[in-house]
Amino acid sequence: MFLYGFFDREGRNIYHARLMFARPFIDSVDFARNGKEMRGEIAVLALSRLADVLAKSGGLLTYIIRGYREEGRDMLEVSLQGECTLRCQRCLGELDFPVNLISRLWLLPADKLDEAEENDEMDAIEAEPRLDVLALIEEELLLSFPLAPRHQEGECVPATGGLQQKASPFAVLAGLKK
Repeated sequence: MFLYGFFDREGRNIYHARLMFARPFIDSVDFARNGKEMRGEIAVLALSRLADVLAKSGGLLTYIIRGYREEGRDMLEVSLQGECTLRCQRCLGELDFPVNLISRLWLLPADKLDEAEENDEMDAIEAEPRLDVLALIEEELLLSFPLAPRHQEGECVPATGGLQQKASPFAVLAGLKK
């Protein structure tokens, strides 16, 4: 009885999609050389490294990973679209940050990554036989975020945290001096 509840022995395809979810991995060099493409949507909540930066973890990101060759180089193009809700560093409120990102990445063996640092025109990553696509998306998204996200000037009021400003003791002394 146990086997029939969990395994599809009759060909009914009753597997639950959430239980079957696996992180997508690609052989980066094969992916680029054969011009493959991967598309999908990912919940912002699934990108755990973003948790410290986000005010809300809701929303979806659409991604396209495309492999190609350019001038004898194995390349990946990472395209991300969607919206993330960051925390404004001025008022600590929510800040909608539109994501429209296209990154071109040069795939190199680990021992040649130093050579790529001299080339400022193109970013390089290590060519891996098992590249975690979600980790790549997470990394590119983190690099696209501003260091200190803030609303435009005049759109927010700095948070005082419920504290009231007291008169400076020096201002009191200056008043006594007169």
